[in-house]
Amino acid sequence: MHAITIPEPGGPEALVWAEVPDPVPGEGEVLVEVAAGAVNRADVLQRQGFYDPPPGTSPYPGLECAGRITALGPGVAGWSVGDEVCALLVGGGYAQRVAVPAAQLLPVPKGVDLATAAALPEVACTVWSNIFMIAHLRPGETLLVHGGASGIGTMAIQLAKAVGAKVAVTAGSPEKLARCAELGADVLIDYRTQDFVEELRAATDGAGADVILDIMGAKYLDRNIRALAVNGRLVVIGLQGGVKGELNLGALLAKRAAVMATTLRARPLQEKAAIVAAVREHVWPLVEGGTVRPVVDRTLLMQEAAEAHRVLESGAHVGKILLLAP
Repeated sequence: MHAITIPEPGGPEALVWAEVPDPVPGEGEVLVEVAAGAVNRADVLQRQGFYDPPPGTSPYPGLECAGRITALGPGVAGWSVGDEVCALLVGGGYAQRVAVPAAQLLPVPKGVDLATAAALPEVACTVWSNIFMIAHLRPGETLLVHGGASGIGTMAIQLAKAVGAKVAVTAGSPEKLARCAELGADVLIDYRTQDFVEELRAATDGAGADVILDIMGAKYLDRNIRALAVNGRLVVIGLQGGVKGELNLGALLAKRAAVMATTLRARPLQEKAAIVAAVREHVWPLVEGGTVRPVVDRTLLMQEAAEAHRVLESGAHVGKILLLAP
């Protein structure tokens, strides 16, 4: 088969389409013929040499895909050759075939075409696990999403609105904020020209956000704490603004607030399986009913992965960028 390889870390040009050995499904795994993969920020970090895949896993980038099952490994039940699926991956999505633990498979939702389904697994699992399983967002509460126009942001807006929460977002342009509003965002904050702490307080009568989903890390840490409501929960899932910040524990104590930080890729199989099962139970009915939909910015060929990374790094996209396998 062919896959996108990374012979040496570097810029987008480091991504090389090359012939590689076919994967073989092991115990509890299936082999998926990939129709499409999707691009995530973690793929950029891997390309740059900052986010190696866990030992013993696929060396190729790509944390989600959609396709058809072509073979079953030993011990697999509940799936059949020919089934159309999408999958949460530890890597290997930028390839023509990938071996996937059966517990990380999801059926393609009714009403979603096979390629577009590749836009769902990573964002759905990330958003559901962090906002609902960890931060326990409840109806009537306020969620602040940084990077509202990203793949994660567009999913977070829709899921939070579906459960009856108020949603505030930050984004870097009026055009992106308008797209967030179309998805249901209530409070629109341009982080380039507005202070999100002040804007959020004004929109919540001074209360702040009950839950904040943060991709920036250190750069936003102090302001995120100030933006939290009493009993608020800050969930950090990205470090685009640095890894080390100063935490005012006094402010945290006064608000009886919590700071949590998570990753998804390196979690044990059992934890990922529980998240995937929860997504199938809670998110898939919303997708099939049309309440939540995948947001796709553009579709490129897998051989054009370098261009996809350039678009992602430029911030010119809204939602997900898909890569079609040849």
